[in-house]
Amino acid sequence: MTRELGLGALQLWQVMSEAQGRGRGDQELAILFTDLVDFSSWALEAGDEAALELLRLVGTTAEAAICDRDGRVVKRLGDGLMAVFDDPSSAVEAAQEACREVGGLELAGYRPSLRAGVHLGRPRKLGGDYLGVDVNVAARVAEAANGGEVLVTGPARDRLDPDVFQFRRLRRFRAKGAPKELEVYAVEPS
Repeated sequence: MTRELGLGALQLWQVMSEAQGRGRGDQELAILFTDLVDFSSWALEAGDEAALELLRLVGTTAEAAICDRDGRVVKRLGDGLMAVFDDPSSAVEAAQEACREVGGLELAGYRPSLRAGVHLGRPRKLGGDYLGVDVNVAARVAEAANGGEVLVTGPARDRLDPDVFQFRRLRRFRAKGAPKELEVYAVEPS
């Protein structure tokens, strides 16, 4: 219960700070979230041993793509992760490679499908973690992606080279915790 009170107090402090214009971090970062599509359903059937083996394979694959582009894994989230990059181009390239490579994995006849979301913002750093609206937006964008798909927000897309990346705008993106006016785009596979 003490832990919940502490988290509640931290969230309240964050909301009040953001309302006063102090809740943003001082460094602009590209925030990447990844997630396995329908992993929980498969894991129930496959069992713990197979699920853990798949998570090891996926983690190794995704983290290699991230580290190869100077990204930093912030945390592992069950069947996904959060990473940050100094620029959105590196984040999108890492996400595309991770989705492609994970899609090529197979375990006991099962082929996993990874989805990803990238948002550019100024998250607030707290220890080794990042907090704030920008983190929530990136997580919601990843949740909206289909398997093998990389979605980016308008702020990230605006910093990407249109000669390198092709985009398709999503017409009906709505997510709890994301601004209503947020534009989201699917990045076409490279």
